[in-house]
Amino acid sequence: MAAYAMKEIPSSGGFVLVATKEKNIVGAVVVNKTEMQGYIIENVLVYVTVCKKYEKRELREKLVQRALKICNGDIALHLELNNLAKQLYEKICFENKYLEMRCYQSKPAN
Repeated sequence: MAAYAMKEIPSSGGFVLVATKEKNIVGAVVVNKTEMQGYIIENVLVYVTVCKKYEKRELREKLVQRALKICNGDIALHLELNNLAKQLYEKICFENKYLEMRCYQSKPAN
């Protein structure tokens, strides 16, 4: 994720946004560029994490808001249906437009 965003591997790049407190990392966001403007969303919010100590201080929301300001173009993210952060993302401006379906071929059929 971060290696793609930072172009450490061949990629379209993106960015890693880090929040610090007293020289310690307390949160981070990873955004990858897709280079698919007009076909699919231009950016994907791949990863957001916040130290438990700062979770209740709205740091996650601030990090995502800052990432939105940095991005050129639209941005998407993927969540599990029962993810508690869903309400936060909807509050910020994200909307559920698609249903993702997967076929796990390595899993035995019932």
